[in-house]
Amino acid sequence: MILVTGATGTVGSAVVAALSGSDDRVRVATRDVAAVRDELADVDDYTRFDFTHPETWGPTLVDVDRLFLVRPPAVGVDRVREFVDAAARIGVEHVVYLSVLGAEKNPILPHRRIERHIESSGVAHTFLRASFFMQNLAEVHRRDIVEHDKIFVPAGTGKTSFVDARDVGAVAALALTEPGHDGRAHDLTGAEALAYADVADVFSGVLGRRITYADPSVVAFVRRLRSRGTPLPFVVVMLGIYTTARLGLAARVTRDVETLLDREPIAMRQFVAEHADAFRE
Repeated sequence: MILVTGATGTVGSAVVAALSGSDDRVRVATRDVAAVRDELADVDDYTRFDFTHPETWGPTLVDVDRLFLVRPPAVGVDRVREFVDAAARIGVEHVVYLSVLGAEKNPILPHRRIERHIESSGVAHTFLRASFFMQNLAEVHRRDIVEHDKIFVPAGTGKTSFVDARDVGAVAALALTEPGHDGRAHDLTGAEALAYADVADVFSGVLGRRITYADPSVVAFVRRLRSRGTPLPFVVVMLGIYTTARLGLAARVTRDVETLLDREPIAMRQFVAEHADAFRE
């Protein structure tokens, strides 16, 4: 039994999709089972789960031997570490944890603190250290692209090695179902690093209208997201990501996706083309 946390999120849903052809049973952990039954109709099992409600942990972990773990931005590190301990006690054999690129170099980063706890838990583990998801452009930033023809992020001229969440989901499925990933960390990026001005050029070419990169101030960025009701913890996460890009620390490109999946990573132009209708609404 494979348990997928964050199963309705950007990467979790991609993991569920990538596991759909496997022989393993998949259990989706969600706060609202009724709301996702139609969305994830091919899943074997659904269970009510909430990191902030430990009483849901036991039923969620029954018969689980492999776990895909995602920390929601609003959930504290201590709570996730407690859940890892619960998984270890109940006999989960392998944890595949969604981390971020470069986590091993920053000991105060929440993702690295969770990594270290997993390492000390005695459970076999794989870390997926992913770069910035292309899907964020279609989710968090779609409104500015549709309504204002702008990519509105405070990243300066720094480059980012964008990765498609579907590639991350495919690698996660491999780590959950095939041997050879225990104790490994996969650094998952696209095949090239792009500045946001470059990304705007890709959007312009695919959509047939001019998209520009706004490069707002941090204050302007925070005000816009908060005015739209974006939770503050998520805004803080976004600021961390864009500050990393602004400082030139998000441009590292690896070949892990190509090596593991035996194909080129999904490119930005392909991503935009496949989501073009969403950016034209």
